[in-house]
Amino acid sequence: MKNLMMRTHIHSMLVKERVKEVLQSNKGEGFIDTAVKILISVVIGALLLAGLYMLFQDTILFSSRYKHDRKCYA
Repeated sequence: MKNLMMRTHIHSMLVKERVKEVLQSNKGEGFIDTAVKILISVVIGALLLAGLYMLFQDTILFSSRYKHDRKCYA
């Protein structure tokens, strides 16, 4: 019984050290940083496009809702 308690105590100390190392490391910080940069870029691009639509009040980007003839692509 004493041997089992000693092994359990040692195992719990090893798990505690592993958890401590994982929480203190900044290994995956680059992924979060990149995701935030992409999200900010998308939001700024959408705001810029919305501003252009408000400014010119016309079609800025090609829309497939309307029929176009092939002559306009030549």
